[in-house]
Parts: sequence; C-alpha cells; structure tokens
Amino acid sequence: MSSVAVIVVTWNSAKVLPGFLAALPDGMAGLDWRLVVADNDSADDTVEVLKTLAPDATVVQTGRNAGYAAAINAAVADAGEFGTALVCNPDVRMRQGCAERLVDSLGDGVGIAVPLLYEEGRDTPHHSLRRESSVLRALGEAVIGNRRAGRFPKLSEIVTDPGAYRRPTRADWATGALMAISADCRAACGPWDESFFLYSEETEYCLRARDLGHATQLEPQAEAVHLGGDSQVSPRLWTLLTLNRVRLYRRRHSGAATVLFRAAVFLREASRAALGREASRAAALALLRPGLGPQADQVV
Repeated sequence: MSSVAVIVVTWNSAKVLPGFLAALPDGMAGLDWRLVVADNDSADDTVEVLKTLAPDATVVQTGRNAGYAAAINAAVADAGEFGTALVCNPDVRMRQGCAERLVDSLGDGVGIAVPLLYEEGRDTPHHSLRRESSVLRALGEAVIGNRRAGRFPKLSEIVTDPGAYRRPTRADWATGALMAISADCRAACGPWDESFFLYSEETEYCLRARDLGHATQLEPQAEAVHLGGDSQVSPRLWTLLTLNRVRLYRRRHSGAATVLFRAAVFLREASRAALGREASRAAALALLRPGLGPQADQVV
C-alpha cells in the first residue's frame, strides 16, 4: 500500500489544530501516512502547537500569506514520495476510518473522493456536492433561493437531493474541506492554480480533473465534522468568494455569457442585501465595479 500525504494549510490556526491532531490517528487508521503542514506566516502559536503536538510532522513555512492553493503546492513539493494526497482544512475532524474509505474509493474513473461532512452539533450532512456554474443556475438561485432551487438540477449549483448523500455520487465539484486525490489525478492535473488566493481553487481543480477524466465522488461511508469558516458572515470573505466565482466562470466561458452570469450573481447578492445581509451588500457593490476586484491578500 502506497503512503498517504496529509496536506494541511494553516493560517492563525492554533485554536483548531489540537482538535484536528487529536482526531487524526483514528481518521487515518489502517493507512501508512505522514503529515505535511504548510503555514502561511501565522501570527499566533500555530507553528509552536505543531512542534509540540506533532513533532514528526513536516512543517513548511511559506514566509507569507501565500494563499490556499500556493500553500498546498508548497506542502506537496516538500512531501517526498507518496501516493494519495489527503488535502484537508485544520478545522476538520475526521471520524474513525474516514481516510481509508476515501482512499479505497479512488480509481475506476474517480480521481477525487470526498466524505460526508457534518457541521458541528448537527446530525444531518452538509450539502457539499456542487454542479458547475451556469447562467440559469445563478438566476435560479437569485430568484427562488438556494434551498428551493436545489430541488431542480438546472436551477442550482447545490445538490440537495438526500439520496445523493446516501450513495456514492459523482458531482462536478465538492467543497474542499477534505478531499483525497489519487496519484494519477495529481499527475494529470499538475499543481493547484495559485491565481485563486482563496475560494474557487477547489472548484477549478475539480473541474480541471473532470475535464481530464478524473471524477469527483462522494463516499458516504467516510465521515468528518467541519467546524466551518466565517465566509457567510464576513463581508470581505463573502465578497472574495463571490468575485472568484465570476473569475472562474469567465475563464471557462465567453465574454457574453460572463456578462449574463455576473448579472445573475449581482441580482442574487442585491436581493439579499435588500433583506439586510451586509456581506451580500459588500459583494453586490464589488460586482458593480469594473474588473473583478483585488485578490485576497488585499482583502483578508
């Protein structure tokens, strides 16, 4: 059995790392693995926590807030020889045998395997599977909302069908809190796209893998808890997420289609801003400006 490199990106992660590290042995049970952490110039005790609680880990210090994709690439470059890459956030808590089930589900056209993700304190899985962006899907989410639009595949990116989370299900992409990536998929795709500082980098990677014949698939027998971030409440992060969605769409579609997509995304954010959502107000204002705004190192 080839070894697994557990690739983790940290940035001021001292508070969440102890829980991640405590759950790691059970989550990686049955596998030969090593931990490789790329730290994006944390200002807290992240590196000290790693040295104390995970002295055998390889710690790559990027020396700057390099972004998620760049840090993944740095960790992979320092990981040595390995087979599967298990890319995960430090606020993930893998449950018993999670990683082995993900690794076992790779192959037969599956290049990326993702688990059922649970939010802390909830017993129903997070809707982590996604369809590729389209103008109609963006418009559907803007007009009738994510939850209702999710019932209709042509009207929403989010896969909300409960049955899709009870069986192995392939999707265009999935949220990137935890994903196993096969050696074949990594070889075909190459490095992560560092032009996406934060958000949409996993979307771009999954779509690129799909285009090259390596599907993303949910493995429902693999489970993990994701503590989550603050993109839903932070105007700066939500703006970055929104702008990067449009940036990625622009790369894959014509200029005319991008104008329509951007307008549909603006409609969604403006409608939510009218209901008092400050993060959507910031995103809507950013969408009105020429271009697609600054990169995350200027935003976060």
